[in-house]
Parts: sequence; structure tokens; C-alpha cells
Amino acid sequence: MSKINSQATRTNAARGEKPVIGVAKKSSTNSPSRITNSKRSRSSRISNIAATDPSGTTATEKPRSKKAVRASAPSIAELVMDTPEGVYVAWKMFSELARDSPAREQLRNRLMERYREVVRYTAERMHKRLPAEVDVDDLTSAGLFGLMDAINSFDLSRNVKFETYCAQRIRGAIFDELRAMDWVPRLVRSRTATMDRAKKAIEMEHGQKATEDEVAERLQMNPDDFEKLNRDSKPVGIVSLNRKWNDKDSGNESREMDVAKDRGQEMPTDRIHRIDVQELLTKGLSRSERLILILYYYEEMTMKEIGLTLDLSESRVSQMHSSILARLKAQMKHRVKDL
Repeated sequence: MSKINSQATRTNAARGEKPVIGVAKKSSTNSPSRITNSKRSRSSRISNIAATDPSGTTATEKPRSKKAVRASAPSIAELVMDTPEGVYVAWKMFSELARDSPAREQLRNRLMERYREVVRYTAERMHKRLPAEVDVDDLTSAGLFGLMDAINSFDLSRNVKFETYCAQRIRGAIFDELRAMDWVPRLVRSRTATMDRAKKAIEMEHGQKATEDEVAERLQMNPDDFEKLNRDSKPVGIVSLNRKWNDKDSGNESREMDVAKDRGQEMPTDRIHRIDVQELLTKGLSRSERLILILYYYEEMTMKEIGLTLDLSESRVSQMHSSILARLKAQMKHRVKDL
């Protein structure tokens, strides 16, 4: 090594250059390898501190800002739909969820609980115009299905109030249930409504009960077609014998079976009453006068038929009938209380 250095010195001297003295330099602390090692050691210390940090946060994690925390959507169980803002948040979440997700079904149930009073209100209003046999709870159950369909098909982007939208769907579901319960075909109901509208219009114009000729003229129908329409618009009604109704005078509750009238036979009391009245009216009359009253009022025969039976003229029967009524009116004037 000394020989090489002396040779290099002589070569430089021959060239006229200054000799280069070889000095061994110490490694500087700012060398790249030393800086890299220091960074590695520093990062290892930080990782060790993060591993033992009781707070559980590491140096690589960035803490969430307050705005990010506020913007995070609440869970379905934490939703409070007592305010318009809470309801809007619920609808926003519902529109963003997938249709077949369990979370959407859970949120739909929450919305149904929120709007179930609309169903009850609509069912009670419709029940007032229906017969007593229809139960308001059945209408409410049908209306809940309409509310479910309204929630599933509601579009939040249209800026329409949900109460206004769901009311029509609820009414439609209730009407569908009523049509399913009704045994009368819809065509018969339609013809009945047509007849009722024509009769009401005539009664409002003339102030009296409408006749069939007036209704046919209003509907612009010939007699044959009107007769068919009138016959088809009168369905046979069915009444349950177990239907209950309240007597307003006594306050007792009865069934239709208890007060139904049997038209197949006459009540014994009514028959006895008719016999007593007949004997009282015909008392003191001759045989021909008594027969005229019985045949005319009880057998419902005409004056001409009575005249042929008694071998009298029709005018004579009419004259005798007028005379009998005048005498009976004078006799029964003071016996009204007995009748």
C-alpha cells in the first residue's frame, strides 16, 4: 500500500500536480444509510407506542370529524318519526334500501305504524254509509293492505304528501274487499245506481215521487228495455236472522229472528180483531147490505161483480154502498174509542 502511494506521488510530481494525501475519513452521521435506519427505528417506536396506547387509536387512523359523525344515518330502531324531519329521514332511508332487504321490510312496518290512524279514519267514514252487517274492523284490515301497497309504491321525488296519496289507495282496497264480500254482481249494482240517480233527479225537480214513465223518459229508454232494467235493478236482499238491533224505546237488544214476521200464516190476534170489527160494522144491516160490505172490502170484488152476485145493477150497488157508509159514519162517530 505504501509503495502504491509513493508511486502515485512521484507520478503527480512529474506532472507538476500537488501530491494527494490519503486520509481516512470517519463516516458522517448524515449518510443515507444512517438516515434510513433512524426513520425505521422511529417508526418502530411509534408502532410500539400505538400498540400499548389505552385509547385504542393508532397513528395511521384519522379521527372522524364532527360533520361526518352528524351525517351518519341512524339505525331503524333509533328513528323517531314524531317530527316532519324524522319522517323525511325515514322515507329517505326507505327509498335507498333494496326491495328484498330485511331492513326495508322492518322500516316499512315502522311506517305502517306511523300511518295506521289514516286507515282507521278512512274505514270509519266509509262504514257510516254501509249496512250494519259490515264490521269496521274488517274494513280496517283491508285498508292496511292498501296502506302497505301505498308505502311500497310511494315515490319521494314527486314531492307529494303521503297522506293524500295513501288515502285513495286505502279506499280502493276497502272497495275491493266490499266487492269480494258482495254476492250481487256488479252489473246489477250499476243498474240500481242508474235507476236511483234518475229517480232522485226527478224528485228534486218536481218535488214528488217519480213514476216509472218519468224515469223511462229521463233515461230515454223504450218500455221493454226499461222493464228489463227495472227488473234487473232489484236484487233479492239477504238478511241474517242473527243480526242484532237495539230497540230505541225500551233499550233492549234483540235479534232479527225474534222480530221477523212470518208471512206464511196469519196471526191469531189479527184474525180475531178482524172478526170483531166485521161484526161491529155489519150489526143492524140487512142481508144485502151486509154482503155488499163483505164482498167489497173483504173479498175485494168490484161493483159490477157484486151486482151480478146479488142480481142488482152496478149503479144500484154503488147507491146502496154510499148509503151504508153514511149510516156507519154516523153510528161509529161516537164509538171511535171502542175501535
